[in-house]
Amino acid sequence: MASEVLEIPAGNQMFDGYRAAFETYGFSPAVKSRGFLFISGQVGARPDGSAPDSVAEQTEWALKRVAELLRIAGLDLTDLVDVTSYHVDIETTLPEFMAVKKKFIQSPYPAWSIIGTSGLSRPELKVEIRAVAALRD
Repeated sequence: MASEVLEIPAGNQMFDGYRAAFETYGFSPAVKSRGFLFISGQVGARPDGSAPDSVAEQTEWALKRVAELLRIAGLDLTDLVDVTSYHVDIETTLPEFMAVKKKFIQSPYPAWSIIGTSGLSRPELKVEIRAVAALRD
């Protein structure tokens, strides 16, 4: 199977405000390849681009964005197989992140790497999540 960019339908409330960023920064929000869906890092920003102050709300928005890309591909959060999350100030933000993660991610759990970082694409962002899901037969 050749790689195929996941097409986000026009009018998608979650991603319409980000279409220019995909072109400007030269990336796809998600790509299907060899039986998997590779999801680019999703930050905890609202659809209008604003970032909530709390890590919990940023985590919720990042996971909602991942879930929406999965939905467009005909998948859901149970199809995740590998996830990496990036955390600014990990020592203080991880408890809020984990509380929200538990609401979204159920057993059986995907492989998950949690990485601390000094910053993300905008200074107000504290969480970014990239993921890989297995496509269904």
